[in-house]
Amino acid sequence: MLDFLLTYLLSCWDVLTEAAPWVLLGFAAAGAIHAFVPAESMARHLGGRGPGSVLKAALIGIPLPLCSCGVLPVAASLRRGGAGRGATASFLVSTPETGVDSMAVTWALMDPLMTVLRPVAAFVTALATGLAANVLPEEPAAPLAAPAAARLDPAQAVAGGCAGGRCSGNCGGPAPASRLATGWAFVRDDLLPDIGPWLMLGVLVAGVIAVLVPESALASLPGGEWGSMLGMLVVAVPLYICATSSTPVAAALVLKGLSPGAALVLLLAGPATNAATIAVVGRILGRAVVPVYVGAIVACSLGMGWAANRLYGILGMDPAASIRQASAALPPALESASAMLLVGLVAWSLLARRRARRHAR
Repeated sequence: MLDFLLTYLLSCWDVLTEAAPWVLLGFAAAGAIHAFVPAESMARHLGGRGPGSVLKAALIGIPLPLCSCGVLPVAASLRRGGAGRGATASFLVSTPETGVDSMAVTWALMDPLMTVLRPVAAFVTALATGLAANVLPEEPAAPLAAPAAARLDPAQAVAGGCAGGRCSGNCGGPAPASRLATGWAFVRDDLLPDIGPWLMLGVLVAGVIAVLVPESALASLPGGEWGSMLGMLVVAVPLYICATSSTPVAAALVLKGLSPGAALVLLLAGPATNAATIAVVGRILGRAVVPVYVGAIVACSLGMGWAANRLYGILGMDPAASIRQASAALPPALESASAMLLVGLVAWSLLARRRARRHAR
């Protein structure tokens, strides 16, 4: 039992050390986006109802580091502000499916090809979903209270702005130092406590897969290529899977023989579809949009998964071999220091949030 526990902990530590430097880099980039990109400009571009607004929503959502629940109040705010069904649906898909943080972790734990495929697939899926939603007749937006899990202020969560008379860092041309302080506050108060625990859970799940699942166990699943992709779809659609936390799980599954296409299905469908998101889509976009929204994500995820398998085959790439070599470029001391820093920051942010909630009572 002790040997098993030590092996498991070492497996978790290996995953964490490989991911930590890139997670920290992703958080830094997310803070910079929040501090320096004007929210007003984004909201203005997403306000239309034509194909152009759908395209812009898909592009704008790709780098934003919002999870499946964090994106909901932002989308509701955009919808109430005049965004059409298509633009709102497109933003709801591209934003949680990828972001600067999850792309950094994909680079660390998987390979460069998957790092490129992930945002490209998210863009295609968001564009298809938004255009499909635009085909349906418009309906007035229903009032919506933000879910308790989504703490981000809709007026600020896109990238900053003014809410309640308080400037978050990019509404009056503040100095760069002030903007950097705003970005750090966003990382400290929102990203670390919201995404950090899910990332740690993903690391723990990846450790379980590494220890308990035999090598090549997933290489010959019933149904072959389509069976494995459909299996990932069944797992991903109803559950909450954060884009960042799903990455170590996908990497661990690929090491056990899962095809890169099936892993991409998990990375696409998991963050964009879960019970909470589907319920909110019905509220803010109308019940008629729900089957279109889910159907477009399912179809695009399977299609992009199939295309990923073909591309890996054409290029002759072995994703499992790439994953094993993914962290070779970074010094072990840097990886270990980054892992300890990340764990410390996540723990500190959670304790700070807990203290703030106690004081609020």
